[in-house]
Amino acid sequence: MVTVPRVVVAAPASGHGKTTVATGLLAAFAGRGVPVAPFKVGPDYIDPGYHALAAGRPGRNLDPVMVGEDLIGPLFAHGAAGADLAVVEGVMGLYDGRTGAGDTGSTAHVARLLDAPVLLVVDAAAQGRSVAALVHGFRSFGDVRLAGVILNRVGSDRHEALLREACEEVGTPVLGALRRADAVAAPSRHLGLVPAAERRAEALASVTALASLISTSVDLDAVAAVARSAPPLPATPWTPRADDPVPGRPVVALAGGPAFSFAYAETAELLAGAGADVVTVDPLRDESLPAGTRALVVGGGFPEVYAAELSANAPLRAAVAALAAQGAPITAECAGLLWLCRTLDDAPMCGVIDADAAMTPTLTLGYRDAVALTDSPLAVTGTRVTGHEFHRTVVHPRSGLLLSPAGGAAWAWRGADPEGFAGPGLHASYLHLHWAGRPELARGVVAAAAA
Repeated sequence: MVTVPRVVVAAPASGHGKTTVATGLLAAFAGRGVPVAPFKVGPDYIDPGYHALAAGRPGRNLDPVMVGEDLIGPLFAHGAAGADLAVVEGVMGLYDGRTGAGDTGSTAHVARLLDAPVLLVVDAAAQGRSVAALVHGFRSFGDVRLAGVILNRVGSDRHEALLREACEEVGTPVLGALRRADAVAAPSRHLGLVPAAERRAEALASVTALASLISTSVDLDAVAAVARSAPPLPATPWTPRADDPVPGRPVVALAGGPAFSFAYAETAELLAGAGADVVTVDPLRDESLPAGTRALVVGGGFPEVYAAELSANAPLRAAVAALAAQGAPITAECAGLLWLCRTLDDAPMCGVIDADAAMTPTLTLGYRDAVALTDSPLAVTGTRVTGHEFHRTVVHPRSGLLLSPAGGAAWAWRGADPEGFAGPGLHASYLHLHWAGRPELARGVVAAAAA
């Protein structure tokens, strides 16, 4: 049974200020000495980076599409252990879920699974009394408990008074009102906010400013009371430890740093739980793989932004190619796939895959129900997963094959050509996976490393 007070921060749509409010609440409560646990609904990697800076502990994702709804409570219990308050930032609009699947995967879906009250963040810049109709509609639609409103981008004292009066008409308390604050704006680019790992000093300053803004603009005691109203949650904490961990503690290198910041916290935990000694390698800084490396796991990120620096690190590129030539297991997602290609925007990369990668103006985005087509260190043929694509790049195979002649495509899903590259020592694909939904993937990598 989980008794951690919890609150979900939602909005009518994207762009209303969920990240501002959620990150600010985490920072403000942490500043009061309250141990806080941060969560993000959906597959997003960037917001949890800011949450982690604010809370001083890993930001975690709760995505029922990727891991199944039965794991949401256990993953929450695992991430909230030792916390006195949990803040869950929603995704898109409150009821926006997977396309064609109702509100599955939505903020509302997760709020129901956690039995958590919801705070609605409303961008009120161009609204007056009509905000009451909007709030009333969100409160009466669906079956989540809308416990209060936080107004964002309020123009003046008079504007705030008008908005508060309107919300009171429909019986929904206003727990805070934020004015426009340029000091807490985070820069964006082709895939959204710039990750905190790429601008740590500036991100820390933004988080500090957010703590101040929220502390002076939101009734934190009222928010804490709302969070405490969440009833006990019947859930057993998830554990990353495998029932039969691989012996020998093989070293698994995990790519990190600014270029490869897209990784769920559970990935490293699952690798360690399966028996690996997990060591981080930063491809922008480190010129060699960790001593004794037996496998390499490369997540997502923005190698296209750092193509010149990654290319300039010729010693590490050569080390990765040598590791692949030895047959050691290498798994890569999205950005990792690009790094393993021969070139990225004409800059030489690791050359493990006989393909060239390049930026494209087209955004590829969405959940995918995929089946493995080729045996690899990550998955055997026929393995079924649900993952997520999110990129503006394309990979052009030269020969259509891996440098190893035994290779083939990694995944297939409905409506698309077979995708990615897989073989006895390699699995590289655009598909992002949350390994907590399929913990055997981590054990497979560690077992291959030990073998």
